Amino acid sequence: MTTTTTTIDETALQAFVMRAIDDLGAGYLGVMVSLGARLGLYAELAESGPLTSHELALRTDCAERYVRDWLSSQAAAGYLEYEPAGKTFSLSPEQALVLADETSPVYLPPAWNVPAAMWSDEAKALHAFRTGEGIAWGDHDPRLAHGTAAFYRNGYRASLVSQWLPALDGVVAALENGIAVADVGVGHGHTTVLMAEAFPNSRFFGFDTHEPSVFEARRNAREAGVTERTTFERVRATEYEALGFGLICFFDALHDMGDPVGVLRHAAEALTPDGTLLLVEPNAADRLEDNLSVVSQTYFAASSMICTAHAIADGGELVLGAQAGPARLTEVLNAAGFSRVRVVAETPFNLIIEAKR
Repeated sequence: MTTTTTTIDETALQAFVMRAIDDLGAGYLGVMVSLGARLGLYAELAESGPLTSHELALRTDCAERYVRDWLSSQAAAGYLEYEPAGKTFSLSPEQALVLADETSPVYLPPAWNVPAAMWSDEAKALHAFRTGEGIAWGDHDPRLAHGTAAFYRNGYRASLVSQWLPALDGVVAALENGIAVADVGVGHGHTTVLMAEAFPNSRFFGFDTHEPSVFEARRNAREAGVTERTTFERVRATEYEALGFGLICFFDALHDMGDPVGVLRHAAEALTPDGTLLLVEPNAADRLEDNLSVVSQTYFAASSMICTAHAIADGGELVLGAQAGPARLTEVLNAAGFSRVRVVAETPFNLIIEAKR
């Protein structure tokens, strides 16, 4: 063994220690955020604040001593406003959008279910890393499916019908007139329901291999009153019936699939001659050095334990991961028979791609 002497830059060391402590604190904070949402603490502060710990505990039927520490943690994190004179806590309008308004496109508390599930599945991840084996979506802690669906739901609600579909060539007019639409990798069905609500003349089909998600999708369709024009089926993405769809959609799902080229080739065969494929994928640049951001950090971490793991479990013909980037996605679409590919929109979290044969 060769021993080397390394000179430590104390300033750099302390700076990195504090960065690591910040990230550790975020992990602690996530538990508090989830508790605050599930106990109705944020909602009550948004509706009735400013409130003292005693007032908030009384209004939410919680124990004051617990609420006091919870409020202090939130104030220390900058998630609540604190007024020392009256010892009251409140949410700013911006904080309320993120923490209290369940219809807001930036509502985040349910997303903390995802890292909670990742921690719960650590033993499975250790085994996967050492063996190269996969972890199927349905083998994860159930909080993963619920957290993922809730995290994406409101963003889809804000953008899908109002921005993404209108960016596609001729698709809105076709939907208004009535076409068959496939939502592949449908999850809890939020995207299918949104489209079914907006376009009553069209018929919508959701496909997924995860039976609990298909169950949730059917329930969400019932609650939205769109069951007469939605159908959800448990089936692989290469095996659903080619009904002649005018639109086939993949919402943050293609990169989880073990044979994305085969999946897209089946979609090409299932489309009408003038049909459109809508591909929504996590936003990423084509080079790692251009993806060194907090959003990419989150996506790469999720990819290693969730997306890559499921793609391997699903056969692993081509494992895209959650940060494939537009060039790689275009290459895959071209290989599947889509000759016309363009990015039509993007958000900090998603790339929205139109593909035609």
